[in-house]
Amino acid sequence: MIKMRGQCPLIYYVYLNLFVMDNLSLIESFSEFKDEKFIDRVTLMSILEEVFRNTLKRKFGDDDNFDVIINPDKGDLEIWRNRVVVNDGEVEDDNSQISLSEAQKIEPDFEVGEDVSEEVKLIDLGRRVVLSLRQNLIAKIHEHDNGIIYKQFIDLVGEIYTAEVHHVRHNVVILLDDDGNEIIMPKDRQISSDFYRKGDSIRGVIESVELKGTKPVIIMSRTSPRFLEKLFEQDIPEVFDGLITIKKVVRVPGEKAKVAVDSYDDRIDPVGACVGMKGSRIHGIVRELGNENIDVVNYTNNLQLYINRALSPAKVTSLKIDEENKTVQVYLDADQVSKAIGRGGHNIKLAGKLTGYEIDVFREGSEEDVELTEFSDEIDSWIIDEFKKAGLDTAKSVLEQDVEDLVKRTDLEEETVLDVRRILTEEFEENN
Repeated sequence: MIKMRGQCPLIYYVYLNLFVMDNLSLIESFSEFKDEKFIDRVTLMSILEEVFRNTLKRKFGDDDNFDVIINPDKGDLEIWRNRVVVNDGEVEDDNSQISLSEAQKIEPDFEVGEDVSEEVKLIDLGRRVVLSLRQNLIAKIHEHDNGIIYKQFIDLVGEIYTAEVHHVRHNVVILLDDDGNEIIMPKDRQISSDFYRKGDSIRGVIESVELKGTKPVIIMSRTSPRFLEKLFEQDIPEVFDGLITIKKVVRVPGEKAKVAVDSYDDRIDPVGACVGMKGSRIHGIVRELGNENIDVVNYTNNLQLYINRALSPAKVTSLKIDEENKTVQVYLDADQVSKAIGRGGHNIKLAGKLTGYEIDVFREGSEEDVELTEFSDEIDSWIIDEFKKAGLDTAKSVLEQDVEDLVKRTDLEEETVLDVRRILTEEFEENN
């Protein structure tokens, strides 16, 4: 939690040894908390008054006739109960009324109709009430602390944050920041190549903050596109200064990313500025992300040109855009197809996400190639559909890919992929 000017540390977890105390000095009595917290004294006193009044309500049924006096400077507390004097035998409400004989034990000159103010000692409330008061106070202070933490991290959502590895579990890494706040990084927010050890300093973006009950749950992510965007802001001055704008970021975390950038200053080459001489500027970002391959693409409103750039390093021969259905047919020379698809199909997948179009790849002038649909008598249609979803429409497009990549891109079993390749290979061997 952040230390604020004018605040003093109060170490709380209360042992209310109230049964041996006549007067309660709050600064001293509420001073055995496990962890140091930081809270201004006025706020503490407000919490204390609320807790005491709730306790009085439970004990006496009502707190309207009680004065709770708290001195924020000295930390002193006084509780006074105000009651009206009535004749003996006419008391209807013990909390708001007192008999004349009882009142005269306090002051002999009290008369019927007068108000009597009597100090209530905590020791007189009873052991159970005092224990309940202690628990409620602890809960309220925790609630206050959690509220501050929640507000602090809500303002940090989408920002880079650094924390230390505290505990590594199978499906989550528990982190602690400098103030002891717990931050969680689930498995699906971790880069697959990352390895964590206790004490390691980890960077990521605060992805979300949720309240579970009164406790804030802070989620950190290293796989979010926002993390890559913020790294660009940190490491590239032109991005930080707003001279270069990041239009869109898409990632396969730890594998490949594409970043579309633009500049409203014609004198600035946005791609060159981001990459730097021989990749000097982007190298640190690549290393931070586990050697994630980052393509920086010059954004343009010209959709045809944008798709061409998005498919880099492949060189597109021609393309047909269907704006209504958000699809595009891309035609390439045979030696460019594998570049367009990329290792594991990442390049074509990210190009589609970057442009917002579903991209289908076709070979230009490939008379010897055969459409996969021609094999429907030997290969099940759903298997052909899986290959087509991965941008593989022809026999050669399948045969040019490694078995491992085909399994990843199609989610098909290796045995199925091998069987398909056998069928396609036999077709070409027969033709030759």
